[in-house]
Amino acid sequence: MGSEAAVTAVDNLQQPLLEPTKSEVDFRMESVLTDTHLPYLRRLYFAALIELKFLFNLAAPAIFVYVINNGMSMLTRIFAGRIGSIQLAAASLGNSGFNMFTFGLMLGMGSAVETLCGQAHGAHRYEMLGVYLQRSTVVLFLTGLPMTLLFIFSKPLLTSLGEPADVASMASIFVYGMIPMIFAYVVNFPIQKFLQSPGASLDNGLNLIHFDIGIFLSWLAVFKLGWGLLGLSVIHSLSWWIIVLAQVLYIKVSPRCRRTWTGFSWKAFDGLWDFFRLSAASAVMLCLESWYAQILVLLAGLLKNPELALDSLAIW
Repeated sequence: MGSEAAVTAVDNLQQPLLEPTKSEVDFRMESVLTDTHLPYLRRLYFAALIELKFLFNLAAPAIFVYVINNGMSMLTRIFAGRIGSIQLAAASLGNSGFNMFTFGLMLGMGSAVETLCGQAHGAHRYEMLGVYLQRSTVVLFLTGLPMTLLFIFSKPLLTSLGEPADVASMASIFVYGMIPMIFAYVVNFPIQKFLQSPGASLDNGLNLIHFDIGIFLSWLAVFKLGWGLLGLSVIHSLSWWIIVLAQVLYIKVSPRCRRTWTGFSWKAFDGLWDFFRLSAASAVMLCLESWYAQILVLLAGLLKNPELALDSLAIW
């Protein structure tokens, strides 16, 4: 009995990481699918239930994360509207013109991690998931450096595009406070895609806590401390760094990441150019989709009453 238990334990260790187990319901549904005596539509119905169950388990956490991310941006515009009308217009212009530009670019480039981690997990090369995470972080950091210059020179850039001087000046103040958020994106999106791979998954409770902390800090900055638009954008950046630090801590201590994260490796600096080309290719379609909406916001600033137009688009 002791030797049989030892062999069983060894076999369990050799199984793929987080190998899915079939429940009794799954076995009953599969038996229905193979029963040719049942009508075709009934078998199709049970096949759809099985697929929906698997897709929900994969898609629901990702949907929740994206809703929280967009909710934080919307929350910042809501508090900016409580400060004043021109502040709301500036937050709309700064968020859509600069933040969403960076958000789309970083998210698209970070999506390369999702594909590579899925391939590495399928090949049972679990240690490569951590290497791809580090390599993507290096590539996104190098991409974030020129993006910082774009934020620093936001005022003359907006003025040269024909935006009103007062709105451009206020928007640049908002943009300055979001510079730390660029490098939060650098770390967040590779980790986000890493944790969406089959080898590791993040408890969405962390994202909910991040959202709640962002609400409290924004309320504190606007209504109690009177920090204004710059303080609001700094709090927005800080809230992103909170979730980044929580994700890093999760990877370090979670047993789900014990095989996928083996520590820092010099392999992260190998093949950076090839990884950059793959990341840039994955970002093209997402960037084109997000930049279309941003162009509309920039054009709204050229209308006869730009403050009202930008306020309306902020609600949209």
